[in-house]
Amino acid sequence: MKNFSLSLYAFHLRHTLTDGASKVDENANLLWENLAQLGKNSLCFPGLKDLRSNLVCYEYEKNEYVYKPKPEEGRLTQWLSDVGELDLGIIPTLGGFKINAKLQPFLFKNTYIADLSLLPEPRNISINVQQLQYFKPSCLLPSKIQGSLGQTLLIYGEVEPYKNCEALAKEFSSALVEGTNLKPVLTNQGKLFGSFLFEYQAPDPDEPDNPAKQCHILIVLNNSYSPTVELFGKAYDWLTNLFCSYHKILFEYHKAEQRYQEAIEVYSYLENTIQKFNGLAKESKNRLPELKKLLAEIPQKSLDYTRCLQDLETDYTTISTNITNYKICLDNITAIGSANNTQPWQDFLSKIGLDKIIAIDEANSPQCWRDFLNKDCKKYQEQIQINIKYLVPGQEIFRQTVETIRGVVEIQQAESDRSLERTIQVLGVGFGGGAIISGIATEHIKEVNIPLIHIYIKNPVSASIFWSAVATLGFTMFALLVTERKWFWLKQIVRYFRKK
Repeated sequence: MKNFSLSLYAFHLRHTLTDGASKVDENANLLWENLAQLGKNSLCFPGLKDLRSNLVCYEYEKNEYVYKPKPEEGRLTQWLSDVGELDLGIIPTLGGFKINAKLQPFLFKNTYIADLSLLPEPRNISINVQQLQYFKPSCLLPSKIQGSLGQTLLIYGEVEPYKNCEALAKEFSSALVEGTNLKPVLTNQGKLFGSFLFEYQAPDPDEPDNPAKQCHILIVLNNSYSPTVELFGKAYDWLTNLFCSYHKILFEYHKAEQRYQEAIEVYSYLENTIQKFNGLAKESKNRLPELKKLLAEIPQKSLDYTRCLQDLETDYTTISTNITNYKICLDNITAIGSANNTQPWQDFLSKIGLDKIIAIDEANSPQCWRDFLNKDCKKYQEQIQINIKYLVPGQEIFRQTVETIRGVVEIQQAESDRSLERTIQVLGVGFGGGAIISGIATEHIKEVNIPLIHIYIKNPVSASIFWSAVATLGFTMFALLVTERKWFWLKQIVRYFRKK
């Protein structure tokens, strides 16, 4: 195919909307670091190797460039380079042609965007499937770029009208992931600005549901001499933002599904806790410590549950915002295509028999993009709302569970305190009475004349201890009897008034 180009659109989260621009994510600069690393090891373009020196978010300190995002704040442009598009230079190939690389780095709201384009030199050279490997496409896959929001690989080429575009697109999509465990699957096809558009998804076998690790591939083949390149240039900003919104929607929905699963796990803990509480209600031993343990654990779990719900609501809002952005971009892309409507020329060429040679299609956006907006996005919103409605009642159950356990703990603690107080009273009476008797016995121990005592206890000190122990035991039994009778009569009085 002629006029060939291979473009990487990578999207990486700089900061969350809740944190603000001044607080960036821990790995916010990972996209730029990985691109610079490619310049050292694989795609050895001089400008790619020295990428950091051309970005406003890097400063030169101690013989190296350090990531400093502060200068990005307050910029009046989305460009992250002061010169706009970066020409990264040219490298030779063994195929007899050279490759020129260009990079457009942006900061769009809270997202880093890197548009890396590889172009053969000279431009009129024809590139076949085998020659695609000179562009080292395996270096542009998600495992190397690691954009946190995802990426899109786009191939554009012009072919003869008789070419089987679908078969050619399949060959190029397979060649893009050659030597990896990725397997591209054709998901949609349509037309973009008069050219055939084929959309592929190559999920990661280890994480097939993770959109950030999926290789999203678009192959645009122009077999009708349509002004696709010109229209692509006019719609460049809208197309880039459309891809960005697309990946953000998938990313947020994937994150929402993860939050929902986390909430389900916490809710499962709650159900197990309720069953455990019901079991403890039937036990009398070690009940209070176990209840206190549950009371200490549940508030944290309740907080985790509430956080999951809040995250789901935030994800829903973020998806809705990006759906709006996606629609705006798609409408503008469609408008640009419609403005170039050349149907009268198509009719004229058809009359003179040149429509097969010079086919000028009505430029428009592919229907599959509109279907994604009207079907998939609607499904994502509805599913998140269903998940939120399912989880909301759990908050009240958490609250009631905490209150119930706290009430039982307070009752158990009060009963335990009363039991301890009664024990102290009984022992106090017993030891106090024993001490008094011990003092009296010490003064009159010589006057005691009991044969039994003289047989076994001849020492006056031992006799004093003996009588003290007897007195302590006696007073303890007396105090215990009094307290038991007191509680007995108290219970009888309570029962009497309950009957009344």
